[in-house]
Amino acid sequence: MTLLEQTLHQHQIRVTAVRRLILSIFSRAGFALSHADIERQLGHDYDRVTIYRTLRTFLEKGLIHKVTDDAGVARYALCDLQKCNVESHADEHVHFKCVHCGHIFCLNSVDLPPLHLPEGYVWYATTIIVDGLCKTCKEGL
Repeated sequence: MTLLEQTLHQHQIRVTAVRRLILSIFSRAGFALSHADIERQLGHDYDRVTIYRTLRTFLEKGLIHKVTDDAGVARYALCDLQKCNVESHADEHVHFKCVHCGHIFCLNSVDLPPLHLPEGYVWYATTIIVDGLCKTCKEGL
């Protein structure tokens, strides 16, 4: 069994060709991908609905998390596989968007500041996206 197949099994996801391919794309990318990004990489072998359903399954099973960029486009990134699973997501972390290449990176090592909401407010999620230049783009300047 390959590492990709083991990862799918650990997240209680049935192994199929498209799921292996999409997980492989995420594993190689190193940054968040949109539905369109994945569609381009797969070519015409799989339709939009199949990709959408795969992403939804990966989300539900704690394999990926969703990040909405400043243009409102949903992007998806691999979860920290040590922290996320079928029962819970631990995806509250800072994201970094490169203003040059547009890629969004997970910064799992950067702690979120504690939030102290006024009485009566209920917290659901925190999204922090830092804009700047990624290492690759900075080195290319």
